[in-house]
Amino acid sequence: MVETIKQSLRESKSWRWITLCLVSITMLWAYFFEKVVSAIKPALESHQGWTSTQFGIFRFSYMWLTVFAGMLVVGGIILDKKGIRFTGVMATIVMLAGAFLCYLAVSAGFEVSTQVWVASAGFAMFCCGDEVAGITVSKVIIKWFKGKSLALAMGLQVAIARMGTGLALLVGLPLVTFGVTHPSVGRPIFAGMILLAVGMMAFIVYTGVDKKLDASEPTAAVATEDSPKKDEDAFKISDIFVILKNQGFWLIAVLCVLFYSAVFPYLDFATELMLNKYGFSEKWAGVIPSLLPFGTILLTPVFGTIYDRKGKGATIMAIGAVLLIIVHIIFSIPALVHWGWALFAVLLLGVSFSLVPSAMWPSVPKLIPEKQLGTAYSMIFFIQNIGLGLVPLLIGWVLDKYCITEAFRLGIDGPKYDYTIPMVIFTVFGILALIVAMMLKATDGKKGYGLELPNIK
Repeated sequence: MVETIKQSLRESKSWRWITLCLVSITMLWAYFFEKVVSAIKPALESHQGWTSTQFGIFRFSYMWLTVFAGMLVVGGIILDKKGIRFTGVMATIVMLAGAFLCYLAVSAGFEVSTQVWVASAGFAMFCCGDEVAGITVSKVIIKWFKGKSLALAMGLQVAIARMGTGLALLVGLPLVTFGVTHPSVGRPIFAGMILLAVGMMAFIVYTGVDKKLDASEPTAAVATEDSPKKDEDAFKISDIFVILKNQGFWLIAVLCVLFYSAVFPYLDFATELMLNKYGFSEKWAGVIPSLLPFGTILLTPVFGTIYDRKGKGATIMAIGAVLLIIVHIIFSIPALVHWGWALFAVLLLGVSFSLVPSAMWPSVPKLIPEKQLGTAYSMIFFIQNIGLGLVPLLIGWVLDKYCITEAFRLGIDGPKYDYTIPMVIFTVFGILALIVAMMLKATDGKKGYGLELPNIK
């Protein structure tokens, strides 16, 4: 009798928000490390001798394990089979190991080609852990907030994580030369590695809270993470094919890869864009790009709350895609070289970058049963990673092949790259994202997924 009236820990607002803080710390420093190695691209070229193509190869390693080895989907299956605690701790360990290999690559005195391949191997490991940690954290938030302020919680987690991106863009290059006579490309990578260790400890603390949650559930004696689930609740490999037959799943996945391919790869090259097109110094080149993640910490929760209370998820995603197109058109126009245009475009990108994720990620539970969510998120991330791996490789190759300025070839002082073609490529991704968002809105009207309906019940 006592067991049936026992209140779940998830009904406590305090414990829900403590949980959100803990897992957000993990992703905060994961995002920091992922972007700090992009923020120092100019230093990798000037101090280590890398080319843009080699940097593109390094970023392309995002796909080695997550896509080519299929480890992201495997991670999703492990999450649904083994649970949040085991999967999350495993993912943070893999992230830390990969970060150490990246640090070793640039600080051990290897020749350039060896540096690139060792750093790429480390980055591949890090990205595998990072992506699995991301889907684990998504499932954590759904576990605690489903039927409550789910979009707000997801929006806050994403916003806090993006502060890591902003910090990386802001301090990445300055850390290379900070306080010393000799520049060190390894310094910002080492800082990121230490912060990843902090994130790992935060998740380990969360596992204790998660155990308390399972113990507090009225059905805890019947099914907890560490005890067998009922057959109808257990994940089966055949569920993968059920997910693949879901039209809404595919539209969300394609929208995800198109939208993020126009944002994250842009951020990989944003610092150098500021150097080459807008004339910033290395000290200040990361300031404007860093405003993008900091702006989203306010806007993403706002749009998440709107989705929770008013609905209109598909519409929100379509509006975000329109803004993305406008942003990259501004960056594409050669005549707009004043820094004010860069500031305006980044602020507008911040709105777009808040709109789409605030509606996209909370929409997945409306399409997919909870027992399949880990695998569904992993498959979406899998498809997303194809873009996040291939697009930087494409942009790096385009820069070296078509965008080196004639003045630079002649040895005249001035920008090395003309970024017009890369920005046009990003604009095309935005247009395609808008088309898919409109298809998703139409499909929701036919299938009745509830994307236009509020999340709070």
